[in-house]
Amino acid sequence: MTVEKKELFINHFFDAPRDVVFRAWTDPEQLRKWYAPDECSITFKNIEVKKGGHYHSCIHDPIHGECWIKGTYLEVVLDEKLVFTMAMSDRAGNSVRSVDAGKTEDWPEEQVTTVTFESLGEQTKVTIHQTVSEAEAKKTGAYQSWIKMFNKLNSLLN
Repeated sequence: MTVEKKELFINHFFDAPRDVVFRAWTDPEQLRKWYAPDECSITFKNIEVKKGGHYHSCIHDPIHGECWIKGTYLEVVLDEKLVFTMAMSDRAGNSVRSVDAGKTEDWPEEQVTTVTFESLGEQTKVTIHQTVSEAEAKKTGAYQSWIKMFNKLNSLLN
């Protein structure tokens, strides 16, 4: 008997219009300001937010060091939806096994992240779905990192 693992879903409400929130997810200059947990920063070796576009980024953590990630944008629907892959890599963009990058054995080699944007009055509801176990995301700190990044984005939007 196989046990279904609950995948990661997070909803967050921003006090800003949908187009403003979407732009914060697609403009590299804005991403640099919020797309890393507290005390960390992010640099993009490259980023091209369009269907089929690629990115290669590094989160710089003062405690854990560098975390290189690469991926491809599978879907980009203006102001509505982003779908992209995420995989561990090295500085040169070569794939690195998740476990070799410090993740647990249950961490997927590649995950798909879907972000949807929904207008609700004066707010925007952002929903994140990642093809990773919610339990693993909480254990590794990935879940908490999303919350911290959303708090940073809230501050930038207000």
